[in-house]
Amino acid sequence: MRDSRRARLVLGALLTAALVILTVDHRTGDGSPLRPLRTAGSWVFGSAEQFGGGVVRPVSGFVQALLSAPAAQDRIKALTEENARLKAGIAAGRLDAGRASELKKLLGLAGAGGYKIVPANVVARRGQPGFEDTVQIDAGTTDGVRTEMTVLNGDGLVGRVIQASTTSSTVLLISDPASAAGARLEGGKEIGVVHGVGEHGRLVQFRLLDSTAPLVRGGRIVSFGSQNGRPYVPGVPIGVIERVESTPGELTRIAYARPYSDLTALDAVGVVVEAPKRDPRDAVLPPKEGSR
Repeated sequence: MRDSRRARLVLGALLTAALVILTVDHRTGDGSPLRPLRTAGSWVFGSAEQFGGGVVRPVSGFVQALLSAPAAQDRIKALTEENARLKAGIAAGRLDAGRASELKKLLGLAGAGGYKIVPANVVARRGQPGFEDTVQIDAGTTDGVRTEMTVLNGDGLVGRVIQASTTSSTVLLISDPASAAGARLEGGKEIGVVHGVGEHGRLVQFRLLDSTAPLVRGGRIVSFGSQNGRPYVPGVPIGVIERVESTPGELTRIAYARPYSDLTALDAVGVVVEAPKRDPRDAVLPPKEGSR
């Protein structure tokens, strides 16, 4: 009991002293003798507040980051998906632009030669019993495609149709060892036969029937044509001679030519469904290098 009474007396005394100090400090204003003490207190408590804020702010920021993490992950996922869609769109745009360019070249070559064609796309490269180099295209009999029709692209001769269904066809490439096409040297009447030699279509063999006719590197070859334009129409560019073999004493001369068509990267092609009314001769050959 005594202790509680004493505590109340001490507390009352302290409150009375605090009230007196506050009254004196307020009435004296800036000249208050307690000003240094007040300044020191402000500094101590202000520093403590700043320190406490510096400690609390990182913690509160960390807590806020934890709370917002799921939303951030969702945003990152959405941005990643959007980026993937944009990349796919760019790739598709480039692919469409490339196909449009190929189709434009194809139509230009067909127009120059007077060939009536059915455009098609190469959809697969596959083996066929008895053949090595064949591709499948997405045009068939419903489009007017028949077997033994010439197939070309915007650069030159590709091959011939060997099988046709309603919606697709199989094309034998001129690079296949089983392929043979009549051919002619540019600017003359010397004729021969182009055979495939494999090698992924990098070269084809040209066997000139007249062993005395000139045959030099850089000479250009076009298709000679078949009766009624099947399987090959005339005047389609085949390739450029890269190497001539020495064949002394033989009845024919042999050379190897690089095909105009990249037979390993075929896309847009055309099936010639109607041969030209007259042989275009060398009119379909591209301009020689340096003559543009």
